[in-house]
Amino acid sequence: MAKVILICGKICSGKSYYSKMLKQKINAVILSCDEVVFDLSMENIGDKHDDLVCKIKKYLYKKSLEIIEAGNNVILDFGFWSKKERDEVSRYYMERGIDFEWHYIDISDEEWKRNINERNDLVCKGLSRNFFVDEGLLKKMESIFEEPSKEEIDVWYIYKRL
Repeated sequence: MAKVILICGKICSGKSYYSKMLKQKINAVILSCDEVVFDLSMENIGDKHDDLVCKIKKYLYKKSLEIIEAGNNVILDFGFWSKKERDEVSRYYMERGIDFEWHYIDISDEEWKRNINERNDLVCKGLSRNFFVDEGLLKKMESIFEEPSKEEIDVWYIYKRL
């Protein structure tokens, strides 16, 4: 039976890398808000960003149901920073009888800072299509992010640099 894998973690914690690795193991389709934003060249929309991401997520939730109906696994590479959002998404899939799993990417502060610096360096060199993590974005993430409890998560992945 097909299922939805929900990837939770901080910005620059390795969620996209983990999603790609998992995709190979379980033959899944990855749905990513960031991918949509960049593919449609909407990364610089300023204060409309959060509203846009909310609309993209709703659309991708709907698409995930179609993919599941077709018998394929889905990975949602969204971050799911707040407990409220995780609870709402769990309820969304439960109400529809869709099997889902929560995966959390746990990263040490040292590795996290290294990932942020590496990403920012690649973005500045034009070698990466990612968001530059400035102080404002970092403060926003830190103010919103709520680390999940062990009870919320099915797979607790400890980030390790390869």
